Amino acid sequence: MSEVKNLLVLPRLRVQNANAISSPMTWGFPAMSAFVGLMHALERKLYAAGINVSLSNVGVICHDFDAQATEGGYIRGFHLTRNPVDKTGGTAAIVEEGRIHLDITVVFTIDSAAAESEHEHIAEKIGEIVAGMRIAGGSVIPNRAVPSHKQRPQWVTLDDDEERRESKFARLKRRWLPGFALTLRDDYLTEHHQTLQQQNPEASLLDAWLDLSRLNHYCALENKGESNEKPVWQVQRPYRGWLVPIPVGYGAISDLFNPGEVANARDNKTQFRFVESLYSIGEWVSPHRMKQPEDLLWYVENDEEAGLYRLNNDYHLRASAQ
Repeated sequence: MSEVKNLLVLPRLRVQNANAISSPMTWGFPAMSAFVGLMHALERKLYAAGINVSLSNVGVICHDFDAQATEGGYIRGFHLTRNPVDKTGGTAAIVEEGRIHLDITVVFTIDSAAAESEHEHIAEKIGEIVAGMRIAGGSVIPNRAVPSHKQRPQWVTLDDDEERRESKFARLKRRWLPGFALTLRDDYLTEHHQTLQQQNPEASLLDAWLDLSRLNHYCALENKGESNEKPVWQVQRPYRGWLVPIPVGYGAISDLFNPGEVANARDNKTQFRFVESLYSIGEWVSPHRMKQPEDLLWYVENDEEAGLYRLNNDYHLRASAQ
């Protein structure tokens, strides 16, 4: 049974010029770490405003997107801005930026000591604060494609009774359609790595990740052995679903340094460590396929001894069990 008691839903947010480059090797949708950053920044702003709430998990449903990139062909390029001339009057360097317009619903788990009668007011206040914040570097603007009453923030309390709880969550899922939620599929990556190792013992996790990140075409014979035999091209997909390569956090590539030990660090009061991106496989899933809020939600799961600072999602636990 789900342990989530309260959800804060920010429906149908329109985000303009969000960062489409999610990592050094992936693009197309902001990394989930950007939404975790939004959650932490929002929690601090609420505390400064005298609203003491705790936000711990975050989920995102994407209803529409418009990547600012060229269309057609096998090669795409970002639409870049031309910067003003520099102080010498020369042409300023062009810094490549990937941008995307998004129509998303953001969901948080929320806990507070406030009375139930204050929940609606807190949700409205959160909506006002988020309207002035950045989401993955993008600006939140009015969504004129959706009626205003469908954009109101909601504080949803899930009942302890399992039947009523499922009914309320089912109503929420219907409101999130049409759309797709990003989930984690570590299980696919592990399983595909084992499959490749049966063919090639030297196959690495990187080979498995790259193999799942692309569409593999192969040629096969149709009507083999007959007079109308002909070659046809087919797509090989080891798993069903809309699979995508995603960054899930950072892995340490150095020791942990004491505060102030590394020159030019942003914060001289916090320990410092050099890291690089961690990657896994994600799956875009329609909300109606989710059985409980945990399927949607992402959370921080760090292991400092192993040098892992990553995000996790539990959808793959239920999906792989089925």
